[in-house]
Amino acid sequence: MVESVIPNELQEIIKPFRQRTAEVEERVARLEAAVASVKDAGNEKHLKQIDDLQSKLEKTNAELVAEKEKAQKLAAENEKFQYRISHLSRALKEANKKLDQDS
Repeated sequence: MVESVIPNELQEIIKPFRQRTAEVEERVARLEAAVASVKDAGNEKHLKQIDDLQSKLEKTNAELVAEKEKAQKLAAENEKFQYRISHLSRALKEANKKLDQDS
């Protein structure tokens, strides 16, 4: 019974990270589009905007990588907890069974 609930809990834990990752990917796409449109103009003002956008893009990509790493760490940690829960659940069932047999 416990094992069937755990994957859903994992999904619920990871859901905000996936949502943030999707948002970051959307921002990256918008920034890349903005950079592409600015590059077409080609004057000094636009070149400065390109530099600003590129630095924002690099920062956003770094955030994306960090969020993905967080999600992976949480997934690994959750697997450990699932393993522990399954063993604790089994031990509890065995203890209850032993108590029932003793009484």
